[in-house]
Amino acid sequence: MKTWTMGIAGVVALAIIIASSYGALGLSLAAGILVSVLFGFGWPHYLSIPAKKTLGTVITLVGTCGAVAAAVSPGPGYLIWLPVFLALGIGAVFVVQLIRGTGQSHRLESTLGASAGVLLAGLGSGWIAAHRFTGDTAMTLIAGVSALVALLIGMISWPDRVIAPLAILLAALAGPLAALLFSELHVLEAAVIGAAVAAVLMSFRRLAGTAGRPRNFQGAIAMGIAPLGALGALVYFIDKLLIT
Repeated sequence: MKTWTMGIAGVVALAIIIASSYGALGLSLAAGILVSVLFGFGWPHYLSIPAKKTLGTVITLVGTCGAVAAAVSPGPGYLIWLPVFLALGIGAVFVVQLIRGTGQSHRLESTLGASAGVLLAGLGSGWIAAHRFTGDTAMTLIAGVSALVALLIGMISWPDRVIAPLAILLAALAGPLAALLFSELHVLEAAVIGAAVAAVLMSFRRLAGTAGRPRNFQGAIAMGIAPLGALGALVYFIDKLLIT
């Protein structure tokens, strides 16, 4: 499976998240559930761990429940239920690993990898929470534009020592540009947001390069979507820092 498939999956998923933020809350919720399903059932394939369907169901349910809770919870604590879902999801991963009958020699790796998938799926609900917290799409758009630039740069098959600084620099420039055009956010703040977003994406690029190419299409999609989960929580907490 070619590595650029992961980049395309990330770009498409990011476009869905940003576009849905301009519609009704139900549209953002539907997008969050869709991304959770694609990531949840693909992540075990990327890790090549046993019990793919069971663990995929657990990861998908955590992402879906997190998205629903972020959409319906009263403010300002839109992620107040997320720790509960994460704890239940990780607990379910441990139960699955204890009762399954295959792959005992790699049980620890499977547990850690599936737990990381639970964490990423749950944190993705931060996109919905960020939109509800601010009441507009400015922050989502600024983070999305910065992430898009970093994703596109990350698809270039150059060494990490070249791509990472380049992506962070260009994303730090794209953030202020988006802020000037679409919001009243200070240029310096937007630059910091862009750099932080790019740094997260580049860390996942490094992780993907270390782990090797995905073995199938589902795994490639999941790895492409994975950093967007971490970005969801990052965008939400940056919102809270800047506004409160």
